[in-house]
Amino acid sequence: MFTWHEYENAAFTARAQADAVAIRLQNVLDEKGNAVLAVSGGRSPIAFFEALSQKDLDWANVSVGLADERIVPTNHSDSNTRLVRGHLLQNKAAAAQWIPMVEDGKAEIELQPKAVVDYALKQYKHPDVLVLGMGGDGHTASLFPYAPQLPEAINLENNLTLIHTTPVTAAHERVSMTLDAILNTPNVFLAIQGTDKKAVFDKAAEKPNADYPISLILNNERVDCHVFYTN
Repeated sequence: MFTWHEYENAAFTARAQADAVAIRLQNVLDEKGNAVLAVSGGRSPIAFFEALSQKDLDWANVSVGLADERIVPTNHSDSNTRLVRGHLLQNKAAAAQWIPMVEDGKAEIELQPKAVVDYALKQYKHPDVLVLGMGGDGHTASLFPYAPQLPEAINLENNLTLIHTTPVTAAHERVSMTLDAILNTPNVFLAIQGTDKKAVFDKAAEKPNADYPISLILNNERVDCHVFYTN
């Protein structure tokens, strides 16, 4: 299920989301002494990353990873690793521990999907706090509609945490958290912006529908997804 939070502009939304995520991380740190945060890529979370990087947290005991990653070298312009290192693992958050999905220093020709997933699984730490995005096609993480691996990725009985996916509507092979792994995360956040995405969100919120993978989270009672929205 989900809880809706709406703000008047993108700057306010980024700050409010950073505040909310920092509070959840602090709660986990208070309870366990360490915390795992997983985030998503794209251009839209940059302001949120930069706001979160300034929060007064015990970042040395926070591990940061990804909900999904493009199977490209980590210095590639489309790499989520590069994005997070450049905008989140800065300032106070520079002390956080990084959880890689793609191995540094590998050329694109060396990055075969099965090997990448095997590597990511060896590094994997299940997140306490997860920040998702949503594409205009209703995908989240790299759970893309019509991807050939989507039925396996959303099967809640196969106990997978990470999976290779091949988007039909986007570039690059991916490695992604599965639906089950997402639903097993205690604190889930989703950020969307703009009326076009709001229309997709509203359609997805009506009922579970694999044509809109985000709907499988929004309509599942195992999770309360906090949605941060602005026009």
